Amino acid sequence: METSFAITGKGYVILAADTTSARSIVKMKSDEDKIKTLSPHLLMAYSGEPGDTIQFAEYIERNIRLYQIRNNYPLRPPAAASWIRRSLADSLRSRKPYAVNLLLGGYDTTTYTPHLYWVDYLGTMTELPFGAHGYGSYFALSLLDRYHDPEATLEEGLATLRRCIDEVSKRLVVSPGKYKVKVVDKDGIREVEL
Repeated sequence: METSFAITGKGYVILAADTTSARSIVKMKSDEDKIKTLSPHLLMAYSGEPGDTIQFAEYIERNIRLYQIRNNYPLRPPAAASWIRRSLADSLRSRKPYAVNLLLGGYDTTTYTPHLYWVDYLGTMTELPFGAHGYGSYFALSLLDRYHDPEATLEEGLATLRRCIDEVSKRLVVSPGKYKVKVVDKDGIREVEL
């Protein structure tokens, strides 16, 4: 029952993910952070099988950090998205594939543009103005299609995100209780309260 959303706007990307950790009908935790900070201007929201998600997110985080140490500059969002997609595609062709879906949001400090990438467990990747994963996406994508504005301010983007969260909590049978929301822009990454 995992749910994650992402929205781009004028100079920012907002990522939101539920904080519930559950297996079958059992809720084990309600304060899980499913958004990983990969670099000063790069975030990744992940969902999928519990063991795979944590292991893959840490693998990506460590390798992107290693790249930054070796080359003295961080990967830009398009390059990071391509490398992550390739890592998932390679794991799919191994004996132990990762069952992980991702939303990768970043701010490119060289071109001053926000980027959002949707990646699924099969290694499919596309750049989008908004995206969602999980059961909440069935309700949120139509709202995002209607209310998303690429020139929206951060407050307007958060209002659109609130609409999505409200709709999911109203319509989904087992709705997540809380969400963690993070924003990445020219100033870096910060957590936002809804």
